[in-house]
This record gives sequence, structure tokens and C-alpha cells, in this order.
Amino acid sequence: MRTSKFLSLGAIAASALAISGCSSLGGGGGGPSEAAYVARDVETLYTAAKARLDRGDLTVAAALFDEVERQHPYSPWARRAQLMSAFAYYARGQYNQSIQSATRFLSIHPGNRDAPYAYYLIAMCFYEQIRDVERDQAITLQARRALQEVIRRYPSSQYAADARLKLDLVNDHLAGKEMEIGRHYERTGLWLAAQLRFKTVVEDYETTSHAAEALYRLTETSLALGIPEEAHRYAAVLGANYPGSDWYENAYELIEDHHPEALGG
Repeated sequence: MRTSKFLSLGAIAASALAISGCSSLGGGGGGPSEAAYVARDVETLYTAAKARLDRGDLTVAAALFDEVERQHPYSPWARRAQLMSAFAYYARGQYNQSIQSATRFLSIHPGNRDAPYAYYLIAMCFYEQIRDVERDQAITLQARRALQEVIRRYPSSQYAADARLKLDLVNDHLAGKEMEIGRHYERTGLWLAAQLRFKTVVEDYETTSHAAEALYRLTETSLALGIPEEAHRYAAVLGANYPGSDWYENAYELIEDHHPEALGG
């Protein structure tokens, strides 16, 4: 589940400019060896890392930011370098390293003004790893918890606004997984097991795009279980909430074909 890094790039760049000003090394050669240990003053080292990040050389940038922290652990630059390192790892797709760097930043500077971004970056690392609904959803649950943490801690921040949007997508993804399992149970005749999954969608993910189908499937499985009154109840809820949907029309036709008495006719 890849997503635009616009907010991430804008936020981290703004943070970087707050400390690095307009300084720049310019071009310069170098490569991975540039990150090898050479004692350098903190401003030169940080600016070299920032220049590499600006050019998209994420591997060297991350290593140089780590080097700022190693060589100058008590400098204000080290605090910023931790977060910049976390971003460089994130942008490179090294999510575990990014989470480690951001978590270390939070453990040392929990009240720092950039703490909201660190929490957001951790959430994004989990979010970027979400895969299709056929796979285990442990990482999706971690993404949801991390996004909720951003919203809980910093409800008025720009990060919370973006987290809310992504949380909707995460919930839709989790609902899709429940539906995928429920449909499998239904196909194999495990009606009660299927209903448990569909009820989870209706009760826990009622605002997602899967809720209408879940109500239809509950209508369908209730008929299969021989409880047409329950089927009619689910169809009525479906009609009240999604009156113009194909799912409601299908549910109504299903009851009309198999148990018209449940409709009162």
C-alpha cells in the first residue's frame, strides 16, 4: 500500500532547514566511503548528510546522519540527525531501521517539538508495508495502532489529519480481510463462522466500503441457516442504510424468492 510521500518530505525538509539554514556542500564526489569514520566538525558532517539527502543518495545520507549522532552525541545537531536518519531509512524502504531511529529519538527527546513527526514516521513505516488481504494482517493492525497513536497524542496536528485519512484506508483493508475469510466460510457451508466475520464488519467497520455487502451476506447466511426473520432484519438494515445499492436489491430479491412470508407478504 504505497502512498505519496509529499507530507513526509515537506515536514522533514522544514525541520532540516530550521537547523541547517542555507548551508550546503555543493556537489562533491564521494560515495559510501564518505560515511566512513573521519572526525569532522558537526556542522560540516550534518551539511554533508543533508546534501546527500537532497540529491537522493539515501544510503550515504542515512549513514552520515548516524555519524553525526555518533561523533557529536550531545550536540543539538545530533537530535535532528536522528530524525533525518529515520526519514532517510524510510524513504529507502528500510522500515525497521527507520522505526528504530524514530523510536530512539522519542526515547531520548519525548517532548521535542518534532516528536509528532517521529510518531507519524513510525506509523508510515507500518502503513507502507500493508499488503493484500490474502496475507496475514499483523502489520496492518500495527499500522492502525500507530496511526491511532498519532491522532490520540496530536489531534490538531497536520499529521493527525493525514493519519485519519490513512486510518480509513486501513480499516477498509481490515474489513476486506474479514470479508475474504467470511466468503470462504460461506462457500464451504460454515454458515455460523461466516456470520461471525460478517458481523465483525457491520459492528466494527460500519463506515467502510464493505458494510453493505456484509449485511447482504448476513441476509444470505441467515436464510441458509433457516432463520428468515433474521434475514429480513438484516435486509431491512441494508435498505435503511443503502437504499439504492445493488446489495439491497439482491437481498430483497433473495428473500422474496425463498421466504416471501418474511416480508409480510
